Amino acid sequence: MPEGKIAENRTESILTTDMNEAELTYAEILWKAADALRGQIDAAEYKHVVLGLLFLKYVSDSFEARRDELKAELAADGIVGPQLESLLENRDEYAAERIFWVPREARWHELQSQAARADIAALLDDAILAVERDNSGLKGQLPRDYARRGIAPEKLKGLIDLIADIGFKDDRAKARDMLGRVYEYFLGKFAQAEGKLGGEFFTPRCIVRLLVEMLEPYEGRVYDPCCGSAGMFVQSERFVEAHGGLKTDISIFGQESNPTTWRLAHMNLAIRGIEANLGAQPADSFLRDLHPDLKADYILANPPFNISDWSAQLLADDVRWRYGTPPVGNANYAWIQHFIHHLAPPNGRGGGVAGFVMANGSLSSGSGGEGEIRQRIVEADLVDAIVALPPQLFLTTGIPACLWFLTRDKSGQNLKAGGRDRAGETLFIDARNLGVMETRTLRVLSSGDDYGALLANGFSDPRHDSDIGRITYAFRQWRGEPPPLWWEDAVHGQWAYSDIPGFCKSENIEGIRGHGFVLNPGRFVGAERQDDDGEPFSEKFPRLMAELEDSLAHEERLTEEVRAALARLSGGTPS
Repeated sequence: MPEGKIAENRTESILTTDMNEAELTYAEILWKAADALRGQIDAAEYKHVVLGLLFLKYVSDSFEARRDELKAELAADGIVGPQLESLLENRDEYAAERIFWVPREARWHELQSQAARADIAALLDDAILAVERDNSGLKGQLPRDYARRGIAPEKLKGLIDLIADIGFKDDRAKARDMLGRVYEYFLGKFAQAEGKLGGEFFTPRCIVRLLVEMLEPYEGRVYDPCCGSAGMFVQSERFVEAHGGLKTDISIFGQESNPTTWRLAHMNLAIRGIEANLGAQPADSFLRDLHPDLKADYILANPPFNISDWSAQLLADDVRWRYGTPPVGNANYAWIQHFIHHLAPPNGRGGGVAGFVMANGSLSSGSGGEGEIRQRIVEADLVDAIVALPPQLFLTTGIPACLWFLTRDKSGQNLKAGGRDRAGETLFIDARNLGVMETRTLRVLSSGDDYGALLANGFSDPRHDSDIGRITYAFRQWRGEPPPLWWEDAVHGQWAYSDIPGFCKSENIEGIRGHGFVLNPGRFVGAERQDDDGEPFSEKFPRLMAELEDSLAHEERLTEEVRAALARLSGGTPS
């Protein structure tokens, strides 16, 4: 099989581990149909065409399924004729079941019956506008610019016909879950197709899961000021439900500056029934903070790296810069201080915690006052952990990245199962050697995916020996949390934190001061311990030298053979 095809197949495995055969078939067919739009519109645009249609199909099917249920209920009560038809169009009957009201002109069978019309794009825009009009929670949040894109009517008809074959009328929760997985698959595929620009709306799933597993957002206010397509919120909600909680246990607040990505986020949340406050419109979190008074219990984010044009001149005296004014040419420490500003203060039960992706330069840079800002943040005892990530995890950038974990309170009181007081300490984890290459350009962290059955409720914590598991459990052990219910020391190892050379090290503020407040984990964890193979050096050195000599001799023989072969091809003699 050609190498490119192998890489493509490996990429599919990243995106489809949670999908059953039927879902994958639908997703692959739709992707090929969407990919056919490349010649019509940019890759950065066609995701909105397909995902908008998928959303419209889902809300229409959900509406029709509830309508069929209601019709059967009314008929059983002897209600027929005009009274039956009137009640079937009663919005309250749908709102009570948390079903979006879909006006007649937006119902899928109506649209599909007119798909061959030359003005089908305008009809789709009108349908989406009608859904927004009749559902206040969706007003202004859906993509409705099909006519503007100039897509050939026959292309749109082909997409509509394909999507018509996807059924969302089964069990409501199952249908929602199916669409959620297909949606996630599409977001990942679109991000790959767009390359660098894809990171504006998509954070790799393994990174999101690692952040969520380490922060453990069981309940409270969850905030992401650069939320993209809302992947952090989706994974947080999954975590809560998988551990026996309810969606209502967390309140979601977010912000996104890109208008089309902001609409993607709303659709991504709406199809899962997740309520969120992403602001009344898209907006820049620096210039127009839509949640100025929010103090969050959990902050998860993947802000853009090393942004130079962030309107620093307009924000020189901003209240958020408590630890120092960020440099004009780099927004990294503006983001970090924005997160700190929105962390909930200690309240007797702990304080807010944050986990976010950042460029590695943020750990050591001293330019523009960044070193002094970092020092003040460390001295304020806000840094809980730093994780150095392996390369090539992101579709967007080759810049080495890391994870920061900040907390307002290291007493352990904000941990659901309790923890130890770790005041004055920071955990450093060097994960640069973890992960596996799934394609020639993309690495993933393993997690023993995906939501298997280690726990009785069907959810799986990451496997103890997976990449995400190794990082997560080192962090939880260091924080003094009890082991998960399924953990057995005899099988999984002793549940107790200890420094591991080359991987993790707990350090105090004085130790960090000794390194000039540079936070690169490699400085602290040291070199990985090498197991002694028992061979005496007096015997090993001569053996290795002999092997080296043999290798060099073999290399010389091969070189002569290549020279001879090239000489024969050129008709000359070896030089």
